[in-house]
Amino acid sequence: MKKDIEIPIAKDVYVALVHEWNAEFLSKDWNSYILNNRTSQIDMVLIVSKGYDEDRETSVMRHAIGMVEAKSFEKIELVQEDVLALNNEFFVTYYADNKIYEKRFLFKKNSVSEHRLSEIPLIEMEGILAE
Repeated sequence: MKKDIEIPIAKDVYVALVHEWNAEFLSKDWNSYILNNRTSQIDMVLIVSKGYDEDRETSVMRHAIGMVEAKSFEKIELVQEDVLALNNEFFVTYYADNKIYEKRFLFKKNSVSEHRLSEIPLIEMEGILAE
């Protein structure tokens, strides 16, 4: 019975933190994005995010993105600088190829900083990809 259960592996979908200029507040902010590098769109995209460590935990945030076109991206949320001292988890669920996929993305605590920035594909801005 267990051998008949197929667990699809989520590929070519990523979460990134991008350090970008906020013209309204005249500051650089960290924003999270979901990237769809697949050749087809993904639908019913749901994202649950939270920050945590051994002693603390943030509120759980839920985001319904809907659809993300092929080879494109959508903004998830602003991540405040204080929260980067915690592990930041993004649990992504989406529908594609008549299957439901899910994947957990993690930014380990204190791993997000300006000196670790690299070019993020699709967005064409500097940021950090989640593990």
